[in-house]
Amino acid sequence: MNTQQTLEQMQELKLKGMAECYETQLSMPVDQQLEGHELIAQLLAAEKLQRGNDRMDYLLKNARLRFDATPESIICKPERNLSKTTWNLLQEGRYLQDASPVLITGPTGTGKSWLACALGYQACMMGVRTKYYSMHRLIESILMAKTEGSYVKLLNHMEKIPLLILDDFGLQNLNKQTKLALLQIIEDRYAKKSIIITAQLPVAEWHEYLSEPAIGDALCDRLTAKSIRIELKGPSMRRTK
Repeated sequence: MNTQQTLEQMQELKLKGMAECYETQLSMPVDQQLEGHELIAQLLAAEKLQRGNDRMDYLLKNARLRFDATPESIICKPERNLSKTTWNLLQEGRYLQDASPVLITGPTGTGKSWLACALGYQACMMGVRTKYYSMHRLIESILMAKTEGSYVKLLNHMEKIPLLILDDFGLQNLNKQTKLALLQIIEDRYAKKSIIITAQLPVAEWHEYLSEPAIGDALCDRLTAKSIRIELKGPSMRRTK
């Protein structure tokens, strides 16, 4: 079998990383090309790297993050009430292992959604399946699932997601049906999988916002237990930009 046939077989088998590496080797002078075990090792390493990159691209695409925020883009300043130590600890992903909720609050424009998306990006880079929902979209999904008879399927799907991001909690009124659905989503994740929630409302006002004592007690109890809280401060970063 000649080298061209070998290359074509790699491409047919969708060994993209291996094929590109092999093609690079073939383009080099013969005396500089790797042989035997060294060549095999390099081809395998290239394929592993390619598959890792493809996996991260897939996770990012399916996460549907609102912003293309990266950990490097996060500004840590005392006036924002966000220290580098806190941010570095979050990037390590221990909260994912501990299934700890991350509650990000602060006035409009302080970068809550950007911060949440940066954490989502980092989770994808770590190989953790992530899903972003604005509360508006989540409510729409719940109502549509109720109408179509796929509500249980939606809940089961969300339960399997290792990291769930709910953005802009507290901006709109929730009917009892939606509150119960939200409670079920939180209940399914409690002590099992992580959730990130952003809100303009301080955590202390969430119970009043829910306006259903029993639901508020249950939801807040599960969210605040072992939670990591970030209370962003300062002027709107949009106006600053």
